[in-house]
Amino acid sequence: MTLSVVILAAGQGTRMKSALPKVLHDLGGQPLLSHVLKAAHEIGAYNIYVVYGHGGEQLKRVIGDVGCRWVEQSQQLGTGHALNQALPLIDDDNKVLVLYGDVPLISADTLRSLLRQLDGSTLALLTAHLEDPTGYGRIVRDSKRNVCEIVEQKDASESVKRITEINTGFIAAFSKDLKRWLSQVTNKNSQGEYYLTDVIALAVKDGFRVHTVHPSDPIEIMGINTRSQLADMERNYQRRIAEKLMLNGITLRDPNRIDVRGELIAAPDCVIDINAVFEGRVELGRNVVIGPNVCIKDSIIGENSQIFANSVIDGAIVGESARIGPFARLRPGTDLAADVHIGNFVELKKAHVQHGTKINHLSYVGDTRVGEDVNIGAGTITCNYDGANKHETIIGDRVFIGSDTQLVAPITIGNDATVAAGTTVTKDVPENVLVISRVPQQVKTGWKRPRKSKSGKDTAP
Repeated sequence: MTLSVVILAAGQGTRMKSALPKVLHDLGGQPLLSHVLKAAHEIGAYNIYVVYGHGGEQLKRVIGDVGCRWVEQSQQLGTGHALNQALPLIDDDNKVLVLYGDVPLISADTLRSLLRQLDGSTLALLTAHLEDPTGYGRIVRDSKRNVCEIVEQKDASESVKRITEINTGFIAAFSKDLKRWLSQVTNKNSQGEYYLTDVIALAVKDGFRVHTVHPSDPIEIMGINTRSQLADMERNYQRRIAEKLMLNGITLRDPNRIDVRGELIAAPDCVIDINAVFEGRVELGRNVVIGPNVCIKDSIIGENSQIFANSVIDGAIVGESARIGPFARLRPGTDLAADVHIGNFVELKKAHVQHGTKINHLSYVGDTRVGEDVNIGAGTITCNYDGANKHETIIGDRVFIGSDTQLVAPITIGNDATVAAGTTVTKDVPENVLVISRVPQQVKTGWKRPRKSKSGKDTAP
């Protein structure tokens, strides 16, 4: 039986006080709507319809082509009205599952359980018991515990308000039945809206049974309407990730101080210190140690490597047993072999560095291929940009680069060459030579430092 999913995402989110549509606000590095779309794909939805209103073009641009169809709700007249915008596009024999773009942590397992309750004479409804149900529609049952109807908070009597079982909004039914019931729904309520929840009483009237399912964790059904709720949800989301990491053999120095804004794949026995941030897709090999305040994005870190405090790694590959940082920056296109050392305040960009090489202090190496067992001294700069184009520097095996040197690309330095400290290299260097370029040291006697005159101006001898 074909499954169609309809995601209601037309709300303006006025309480967010933002020009950004609510469903585009970020949770764990992805828009809220992206989390819901992921769940829809995981349960095998054949068609996915996103009902949008506020900021529709922005939604399409940010979310992109993810296999969904966009349906506009030009007027926001309630959840029933929103679903009715998509139903004409769905064949009568399809199962229809309704999701919400601002309820991001609904799990595929819960949705599968809900769909298993659905047959030709039932409607499936996700409900939950809350200690404080204020604001939610209540599930009203008869003396045999059968669901009779859903009553919204603003329309509820005092006795109904005492009910703790609430409607989550997630519903599954056949398309032909939803079309029939929604055609009978009116807006005669305190909000003047067409409530999707009104189909429950209509289904019961038609002799349908309403089967209910509860989520495994109440956080799954929590929607986001304010920045405060978004912040709470972020911490819940990150704590979930932290628990999974620890169950898989990862040591977290403080599970409450890690941020995964994408996908983190970590092998057992990794250690992650506080305030580490992982963005995009990051892979950590076995026994990797991540220091405090490290940010890694779209990178692979080889096993037994150490990333020391305050380092930033973006779009790089780090080989086994490497030592990076503290305060190092690896920019996109950097590829380091095993046993490479990149030290404090070193920046690499599009640098391919071979086994055993050390760049330990205060250097910039960009658009460069570096051989094995090279030592690059403090303050070395590859001058790769001529004001219009980037050029490559090639450094052979076992080269020694002295401190405070400038390598003006394009240039090649041969194997086993030595570049003396303070040298500016502008021509290719052969193998097994020493290259040095310095102004002869001079001593000027009788020289005095400039001093400020009484007028405040510098004076020089």
